[in-house]
Amino acid sequence: MLRRRLSGDEINAMPLCHYQGPVHVIRVLEDWKQALPDLRADGVLGFDTETRPTFRKGKVNAPSLIQLATERAVYLVQLAWLPFGPHLAEILADPNIIKAGVGIRDDMRELSRLHDFEPAGLVDLGNAARAHKLSSQGLRTLAANLFGWRISKGSQCSNWSLMELSQRQIAYAATDAWIGRLIFLRMREFGLIPPVPASPANPANQVVPPATPGPESGA
Repeated sequence: MLRRRLSGDEINAMPLCHYQGPVHVIRVLEDWKQALPDLRADGVLGFDTETRPTFRKGKVNAPSLIQLATERAVYLVQLAWLPFGPHLAEILADPNIIKAGVGIRDDMRELSRLHDFEPAGLVDLGNAARAHKLSSQGLRTLAANLFGWRISKGSQCSNWSLMELSQRQIAYAATDAWIGRLIFLRMREFGLIPPVPASPANPANQVVPPATPGPESGA
């Protein structure tokens, strides 16, 4: 199944799933500081960003949201409230903490335009899939191929620069980071990604199995 291309109809027939665990929306530095122990303790973080779409040729907006998923929770950092700077870049530059996502280097490049830093510990799931000649290389198709789940992309082009995100946006953003982490773990289990070396933050390199997702309503 891993190497077979799934049709759109096959993916649409799969159960729609979304993240159902704790979500913390980070708006102030104190909230970020409270999130750091969990982020540092988990050796693998699902990562994504969201950017307000633009419909003008040649115009590119800066990222509006950073999503980070641990085994315990998902953290959504609203950059309109807490601008990207050294406090946020520290985690993304830590080589001992894996950040896994699709197109992750492009996301980091956009963030580095807001504050110069050198990202480390990156795993691009799409590149890993291409290296093994998998037909599924995007987040949605990898989730379908590896788990038999369908994730909604309905809020992808919504306005992520809003000061108050809707519950639909929060669920969408949290799911993208959560599923990215699960895809990394499943690909590593299948030998598609080399084992992550032990680090001081996670000496045993162990990850507790994730909670089983449930069907999403109203998507």
